[in-house]
Amino acid sequence: MPLLPPFVHVSDALGSVDLALGIEREIAVLFADIRGFTALAEGRLPYDVVFVLNRYFAAMGNAVERAGGRVDKFLGDGVMALFGVESGATSGCRDALLAARLMSERLAELNQSLVEELGQPLRIGIGIHVGPVIVGEMGYRNATALTAIGDAVNTASRLQEMSKDFDCELVVSADVLARADLDGARFAWREATVEAVSSGLPSRL
Repeated sequence: MPLLPPFVHVSDALGSVDLALGIEREIAVLFADIRGFTALAEGRLPYDVVFVLNRYFAAMGNAVERAGGRVDKFLGDGVMALFGVESGATSGCRDALLAARLMSERLAELNQSLVEELGQPLRIGIGIHVGPVIVGEMGYRNATALTAIGDAVNTASRLQEMSKDFDCELVVSADVLARADLDGARFAWREATVEAVSSGLPSRL
């Protein structure tokens, strides 16, 4: 039930919903993280580390935006992105999967351009999940930004972490494939239990 400040008119409530004020939406959430970047950064000048990270963030951000997503935030050497905030979960899942492919392509291009600086190619792990979240503008003063919170966000983050255990670049939940209307028989399947932070209850993926 939306709550309105006392000075607005009835007509003000009939327009489009302002996402910044907070709303529950079912969207796709993507997390990506560089594998072993701490070890890669050791022995390098701070300028070189910042240079590589900014090139990486530019490449990943471009991939997310080209796929129709929204970069939520950069976390250390990781990326969080939201898909379907305006278009819905089905479109969001398809866009998130497209973004994962574009991110892989952009990373290959980046590795090629930085082959002399890096010594070894950058590798990433990506996790994607879909579910209901609370979207709103959160933060304090200049650190305020539109973001999402909820179990779906936590699950996407854990799927990204599972890509390390599975030694692969992309892990998605069955829900994502179902919402994107993709044939799951084409992909390798693993059964995993993800601990839901807010409820403390395990969920099967």
